[in-house]
Amino acid sequence: MLMARQSTVTIKSPEEQAIMREAGRLTADVLDMIAPFVVPGVSTDELDRRCHDYIVNVQRAVPAPLNYKGFPKSICTSVNHVVCHGIPGDKRLKAGDVVNVDVTVIHDGFHGDSSRMFMVGKCPVQAERLSRIAHEAMWEGIRQVRPGARLGDIGHAVQRHAESHGYSIVREYCGHGIGRVFHEDPQVLHYGEPGTGLELLPGMTFTIEPMVNAGKRHVKLLPDGWTVVTKDHSLSAQWEHTVLVTAGGVEILTLGAADRAAT
Repeated sequence: MLMARQSTVTIKSPEEQAIMREAGRLTADVLDMIAPFVVPGVSTDELDRRCHDYIVNVQRAVPAPLNYKGFPKSICTSVNHVVCHGIPGDKRLKAGDVVNVDVTVIHDGFHGDSSRMFMVGKCPVQAERLSRIAHEAMWEGIRQVRPGARLGDIGHAVQRHAESHGYSIVREYCGHGIGRVFHEDPQVLHYGEPGTGLELLPGMTFTIEPMVNAGKRHVKLLPDGWTVVTKDHSLSAQWEHTVLVTAGGVEILTLGAADRAAT
């Protein structure tokens, strides 16, 4: 995909921002709901079914991944060395696994997109550390978001934090603009140079979702056409929020209930 030109980036109106705020809240609520079920012995298919039923029957919304370009499930579940786009199946989680659950909800025509890492039972210290550093790296990127900043500022902040702890950043997959369209311009790289790239303007909405590997950054796509894994089989961690550029800085649209209450 070519890098985005500013003219192709959508600026959301106040009315559209309000709908995206609700879509983001619904997305976060799904992740809050599923958290207690991410335990040893559960299958990723069961997690998918629970999320699907909650989105469709409780929220009266639409799970965006289902049938998106042929994706067969309603969420992505990426376990251990799976970097992203893991397809839920009959695999049962065991104590010590780490899993990223990625949820996208369509509400009133607009998308909210977020993912979180979950520790399954007692996890190794190195897995907890990787997840923590990936989470911190995402927040380093979010802190750069304000009018007049550049996309390169976000990527540089994420990359610097991850690499300073001895980890690597996946380069083949990135954050993206989001709104009426699931994936729109701009591409939000998680590496780069400060002061470069697209200038941020109020009303832009996009995801920041760094994929951080414990080993080398290189990945490969499995034959199913979706599942991406680390080439060296090292652990990978990812966190994701949808953000809105505001006149005064940034608003995170996909905060969970606990974080919303704290702000």
